[in-house]
Amino acid sequence: MSFETGRFKPRSTLWAAPLALLIATASLPAFAEPAPAKQDVADFTLDNGMEVVVIPDHRAPVVTHMVWYKIGSADEPPGKSGIAHFFEHLMFKGTTNHKAGEFSAKIAEIGGSENAFTSYDYTAFHQTVSPDALETMMSFEADRMRNLILTDDVIGPERDVILEERRSRIEGSPEALLSEEVQATLFENHPYRIPVIGWMHEMEQLNRPEAIEFYNRYYAPNNAVLVVAGDVEPQKVRELAEKTYGKVARGPELPPRERPTEPKTHTKRTVTLTDARVSVPSFSKAWVVPSYHRAKQGEAEALDLLSEILGGGMRSRLYQQLIVKTGIASDAGAFYDGSALDDTSFMVYGSPREPGGLEAVEGAVDAELARIIKDGVSERELQKAKDRYVRGMIFARDKQSNMANIYGSALTTGTTVKDVQQWPDKVRAVTAQQVQAVAAKYLKPSIAVTGYLLPDEDAQPDTAEAPPAMPQPFGAETQGKVPADIPTVKTAAPVN
Repeated sequence: MSFETGRFKPRSTLWAAPLALLIATASLPAFAEPAPAKQDVADFTLDNGMEVVVIPDHRAPVVTHMVWYKIGSADEPPGKSGIAHFFEHLMFKGTTNHKAGEFSAKIAEIGGSENAFTSYDYTAFHQTVSPDALETMMSFEADRMRNLILTDDVIGPERDVILEERRSRIEGSPEALLSEEVQATLFENHPYRIPVIGWMHEMEQLNRPEAIEFYNRYYAPNNAVLVVAGDVEPQKVRELAEKTYGKVARGPELPPRERPTEPKTHTKRTVTLTDARVSVPSFSKAWVVPSYHRAKQGEAEALDLLSEILGGGMRSRLYQQLIVKTGIASDAGAFYDGSALDDTSFMVYGSPREPGGLEAVEGAVDAELARIIKDGVSERELQKAKDRYVRGMIFARDKQSNMANIYGSALTTGTTVKDVQQWPDKVRAVTAQQVQAVAAKYLKPSIAVTGYLLPDEDAQPDTAEAPPAMPQPFGAETQGKVPADIPTVKTAAPVN
C-alpha cells in the first residue's frame, strides 16, 4: 500500500499519467513496437451508480482490476487528518463473509499481486490476476465495500501501524519533513496543505466511531469507479460487475466536492530545514497553478509541456545547462502535477555537485525560467516535447496497469474517458506563445515558495529518529503514491 509523500515534488496523481507516464515510458527502446493508435474503451454505469471502464488488451492472459473511491485526504473532516489513509489499511481486515487475510491469501494462491494507495483526491485498490480469477476479485471487493467488521481490536493495532509508518517515512526523512512544510506554506487555505498520511497528533486520536462514519459515508458504489484492463471483453465484464458490485446497495448522495480555494498571493516565502542527516543540500521553488480540471482551455497542456521543456528529463533545458554543459548540478528538474481535482502546483528544483554550490544552482535555474518568460520557447523544442509526450502515451498502452491508472485517476478527478482519448490532440495543438504565456502568468518569482534542505555541520545525526521501515504486507511502498507494479512517475507521495 502506499501514500503520497515526496521529495520536493508535489502531490501525486496519475492523470498526470498521460504526462508523467509519457515521460516515464518515452525512453523505451526504439525497437519496441507501440500498441495501435486507437484503443476501444467501454464506459457504462451500473444501476447503483458505480461507473465501469473496460480497456480490452488481449496480448497477454492477464487482467488488472481496480476500484477507485472518490475520497482522498483533501476530503477529510477538519481535525481528522490521516483518516482516508487509515481506512485504506482497514479495508484489508475481515468482513462478515471473509476472515482477515483471506482475500490476500486467495490472490497469493493464484500467483496474483495486489496493492492499494491513498492520495489527496482518491483511494484505490487493485489486483493483477489471470482472467479466470476476475469474478473472484470482484466478489471480494464488492464484499468489503460494505461488510467490514470494525472493532476496537482491529482499530487500535492498525492505528499503531500508521503511526509507525509516519515515524519511519516522515520523521525519519528530512526530505519528507521539508516537503510537508513547503506544501503547508504553498497552500494557505486549501486542504492540499495537509499531508496525506496526516499530522501525528491527529492520527493518534483516530477511533472506531469516526472510522465507521467515514466508511458509511464514502465507501459505496455510487462513489466508486471500477476499471478493468486486460484480456477481457466489455460484455463479460458488465455481466460480472452486475453479478457482484450490482448487488451492493447505493450509498448516500454526496454533495459536490467543493473545497476552499486559495487567496491571491502577494508574497515570496521561504522554508528552510537544517538537519544533520542531510549530506547534499537542495532547493525547490513552487507555485500554485491550475490543474487539468480547473485550467482554462489549453493552459494545463501548456504547463505540462513547459515542465518537460524546462526540466522534464535528459533533453530538458535544466539538465542540459546545469548537468551536461556547466556541470554545477547533480540534479535539476521541473514538475507539474496536472492530475489534481483542484488547483495544483508547479515546481522547479536542484542540487549542487559541490557542497558550496547551491546558490549557483538556484541562480542558474532561475535564469532558465526567466529566459522562457522573456523569450519563450522555440518551435523545434516544443515539437520535440510534444513528440515525447504523445509517443509516451502510445507506449503506456503496452502495460495494462498503466492504462487502468490513467483512466481511474482521470475519472476520480473530474475528467472523462473522452478527455483521456483527446489528450494527445490537445497537446499537439499547444503553441509556443501559450507556453510562454503560462510561464509569465503563473511562475512569477515574487510569489514563489522556496524550500531549502541544508546539512547541519555542527550537529550529529540522531539515529534514534530514523527507525527502520516496517514490513509492508500488501506490497512495497513507493515514493510516488503509485502501486509497486506501475512505473514510478513524477508525483508526490501516496500513503500506504
